[in-house]
Amino acid sequence: MSPRSTPSAAGAKRNGALPAVAHRPFVSEAEAYDLLGQADLMPPRHGISGGFLPFQPGEPVVLKGLGYEVWHKSELGAVRFIDFDAAQIATEAAGMRARIEAAGHEWLDGLVCERILLQRNGDLPSEGFASLSRTDAGWVALFGFGGLQADALAELAPVCRWPLAVMTPDEALVELEAHLLGRIWLGRLRATRPLTTPENLRQFLNGLWQLAAIAESEGLSLLEMNPVALDTQGTPRPLDAVGRRAPHAPDRLPPLDDFLEALRTPQRIALAGVSAKVGGVGRTILDNLRRYPLPKGDLVLIKPGQDRFLELPCLPDVGALLAAPVDLLLLALPAVAAADVLTTLIQQGGGATCVGLVAGGIGDGADTTGLGEKLKQLLHDTRAAGRWTPAILGPNFLGHWVPAALLDTSFIPTAKLAAPATTGGKLTLLSQSGAFLLCRRSRQPELPFGLGVALGNQMDVALGDVLAALSHEIDPGPVACYVEGFGPGQLAPFARSARVMHRLGAHVILHRAGRTVAGQAAAASHTGAMAGDLELERSLLERSGVHFTETIAEFDATLAWLSAYPQLAKGPVALLTNAGFESVNGSDLFGPDLAAAELSPKATKSLSLVLESHSLDGLVAPRLPLDLTPMAEEAAYLDAAKVLLPECAVLVVGLVPFTRNLGTEGVAAQGFATKLAALARAQKKPLAVVIDAGPAYGEYRAAFVQAGVPTFDRIENALLGLRVL
Repeated sequence: MSPRSTPSAAGAKRNGALPAVAHRPFVSEAEAYDLLGQADLMPPRHGISGGFLPFQPGEPVVLKGLGYEVWHKSELGAVRFIDFDAAQIATEAAGMRARIEAAGHEWLDGLVCERILLQRNGDLPSEGFASLSRTDAGWVALFGFGGLQADALAELAPVCRWPLAVMTPDEALVELEAHLLGRIWLGRLRATRPLTTPENLRQFLNGLWQLAAIAESEGLSLLEMNPVALDTQGTPRPLDAVGRRAPHAPDRLPPLDDFLEALRTPQRIALAGVSAKVGGVGRTILDNLRRYPLPKGDLVLIKPGQDRFLELPCLPDVGALLAAPVDLLLLALPAVAAADVLTTLIQQGGGATCVGLVAGGIGDGADTTGLGEKLKQLLHDTRAAGRWTPAILGPNFLGHWVPAALLDTSFIPTAKLAAPATTGGKLTLLSQSGAFLLCRRSRQPELPFGLGVALGNQMDVALGDVLAALSHEIDPGPVACYVEGFGPGQLAPFARSARVMHRLGAHVILHRAGRTVAGQAAAASHTGAMAGDLELERSLLERSGVHFTETIAEFDATLAWLSAYPQLAKGPVALLTNAGFESVNGSDLFGPDLAAAELSPKATKSLSLVLESHSLDGLVAPRLPLDLTPMAEEAAYLDAAKVLLPECAVLVVGLVPFTRNLGTEGVAAQGFATKLAALARAQKKPLAVVIDAGPAYGEYRAAFVQAGVPTFDRIENALLGLRVL
């Protein structure tokens, strides 16, 4: 009988196997075999001692003692390799029961399994491990070495992590074939022979994906198979399996997408918490809001006992918003008062599309009374009942800004920040940390952001909700995110929306802070950020099209590129400079993630003519990276760029400004910057400049910024930003 025609666990169930007990968390090996059989994953032929046993006398079998919450039977002496004999089975099972009960476990039954003939490749490890677990990333499969030395072998060959929602079995097969265990199984190491075929592995992986759907329907949260070994036909066979059930967490109910329009273009705004004190939080928010052009009467204050305050109309409470709703309600109130106002708003069933909770102390380390949990439960219950709820930003909502509309809801005085570019753009910046967003605004005020939002604690509106709303637009533009952690139910929606954005051609970049134990503790203390399996999180998001930055410097560099070229495409990069050190250091960054451009013979000849025309032919070699030396004037740069741009996807121009041959002030600088930018536009190629010099050359940098050319202070930053993308 071939393995794929042997009786499955479903058959064993009919022959006396324990039925699944849905209310009990632990899933025994007998129950697990039933699920494996449904997915055609070929568990051993088996039966329960005391029931019908499908074996002939003398047939080699394995007897296992099953106990509740017993995950490692061999440690309790509950595994025996014997020849089948009913009387001996009964005797051995009785001994196993005594040992399991003596260890404090409930006895379930004895499981008798066929002893499967296995293959090995010499002394090489040949046993695998597979598991399925339900996580915030959805169902995830792990695959790697199994057996007693699995932990040690994982250091040599890390476990494969496959988020099933964003991967197919065929994609997993490619990774399995490259894994050390896959290479051993397929005989792709020196002096080894094939034990199986890619097709056998594909069938196993298909079954694993089916098993996840079955486990979901059965309410499981975990199913482990260890070991998984190859039989004589090369079929992967799970030789042991256990699992666990766990109730599903309530589904996270996101806000309606209309909150994004309310943030971008609010037609009516209300603010609570304004006092007469100049410099207070509420007063500063009001000062910033006054610059946003609203019709008279559409910026209102909530202030009991007053009809007007600071020349603005006042409402006694949020109850008055029912008759005249606002798009945006900002609560610059202490935590308890803000929670009371928000509760009233939700219970009255209307009044504001979007609410910003400025205060902290709600759902973070300073919340000692459970305010955050009470509000989250109220939101969930109200949405689950189909009743109206607002979209809530924060707590710790530092504010948001739409530069082109002069909209700024932060409590930071304008004198503390450089005026942002108001030309408008497609780049969206999302941050859990308000300070991070402010620092980006301060460092790169020239970037034409379309929207910036400090999401704070994400009690309601989360990163994924903003991405989801953007993904419904025809041309959403790139999104840059600073993340300290994903709360329950937030990771999978973020990944789904990132996949949609990727399909739309919109870059999503992410800087993930809180990657160490200390970082996670710090994040939890000020934003309540959650930290999970970081490797799994990164695997899921990278497979969803998200680009990660390793440092904030990389993040800033990537912002600069995306602000000028929102749909920057991958391709070879050419480097043109007047400094040898930039050529050398730039070349060090080229590699698999950043390809260096190569000149065609025709371009090499054209470049030779350019160098000759500028009397540089005896000084400069016509090759990439192109070092024009300090002898080059602006005209040489422009002529060389005309040759290089068709040969590359991106051109980076290094301008070390100390030479007399570059005009770094006034009309000369502006003229060169304008011509270089026009050349890039004509060729329809991204171009950036690097000016590695001190503050004395601020005017020179400004000329290129004003011309719309991304400008960097180091060659490394320009190229690292490209490498991220």
